[in-house]
Amino acid sequence: MSTQAISASVTRPVSVGHGLPPGAIALMLMLCVSWGFNQLAVKLALPDVPPMLQALIRSSGALPVMLIVGHLRGVKFFERDGTLVPGIIAGLMFGCEFVLIFTGLVFTSASRASVFLYTAPFFVALGSHQFLGERLSTVQWSGLALSFAGVALAIGVPQPNVDAKVLLGDLMVVGGGALWAATTLVAKGTQLRKAAPEKALGYQVAISIPILGLAAWIAGERIEHLPSALSISLLAYQAVWVVGCTFVIWFAMVKTYSASKLSAFTFVTPLFGVVAAYFVMHDTLTPAFGVAALFVIAGLYLVNKPDPKVTPDPNVPA
Repeated sequence: MSTQAISASVTRPVSVGHGLPPGAIALMLMLCVSWGFNQLAVKLALPDVPPMLQALIRSSGALPVMLIVGHLRGVKFFERDGTLVPGIIAGLMFGCEFVLIFTGLVFTSASRASVFLYTAPFFVALGSHQFLGERLSTVQWSGLALSFAGVALAIGVPQPNVDAKVLLGDLMVVGGGALWAATTLVAKGTQLRKAAPEKALGYQVAISIPILGLAAWIAGERIEHLPSALSISLLAYQAVWVVGCTFVIWFAMVKTYSASKLSAFTFVTPLFGVVAAYFVMHDTLTPAFGVAALFVIAGLYLVNKPDPKVTPDPNVPA
């Protein structure tokens, strides 16, 4: 699809009666693999670099990458185009999202956090219904629920003896998921949808830097010794590839396709994270994981199943 066709398509309502095209599905799977391994990259770098500082370094390293790529593509970052206010709002939410997630991880377990973070697709679906005019059928809502159940089963949420601190951590992570969803909706439903992906994300990354720096300072985080070569390479992976490239691709896709359907695919991310941990850190894979993967796949099939009651608009990308 040409750039002109994509730009024109985002100004029209998105039909969710039919599924994503194969190319979009392939891109989303690539993003989910990258994000799934990113969770492992953060964990492997923790002995050398605390989590909030990792997020700060990631944003600081990604910003020049986006500026360079955008410059080569002729993006006018400082042109007045009505994106300043929604860009600032998205940036504040983007920075606070990671503060909530990383702070929540202090109080709750990683497995619980992974499940609660992936409440985001439900927030996107609700927001898309309310603000973007996207409508999901009963079958598609059932698919979202089935995929979420698969994620919970794959990770194995510990239930007994949770105290107030754990619940507080859970709530913080849910808040992070809600902000992730809200950022997606702002990118889709405001003037940001007309901006180049590098500019739309540039607002968020630039504004997140002082927010994350302040959070790291308040938390008293510091790098006690020279990070290993592995940690440095993992930080580069997070900054250059994850934020500098995959996040740009994500926002380009959000502008073009159904936000609800794209967000549903993020349920695959923690499954890829578990598989990456199995191969890299030799974590155990259980039969429940196989069942969980089937739940997620079945749920995604239902979300992307064509609705016979909806006639696809030939002028709207699938």
